[in-house]
Amino acid sequence: MPSNTYIDVISGKSDYNIKYRDLQNLLLCLGFELKRQKGSHAIYYHNRFNIMMNIQKDGSKAKGYEIRQLRNIILQYGLHENEKGAI
Repeated sequence: MPSNTYIDVISGKSDYNIKYRDLQNLLLCLGFELKRQKGSHAIYYHNRFNIMMNIQKDGSKAKGYEIRQLRNIILQYGLHENEKGAI
């Protein structure tokens, strides 16, 4: 069953109201790996599809454009959550 964060990202109704920590967990559940973090920027990489995502905090929230970027990636590549990798 998809998480609330996954549903919020796909629906597009909460782009500016998703917690940064929830975005990190979702990326891991979608098969991304944290490659490196420097300062406020965290770079996640998906080996299977050769996709890189750079995310950063906006207070305790994720940035809206990053949520839209992730939604486009999910839809383009048909990514689904798995339970492996959650923080």
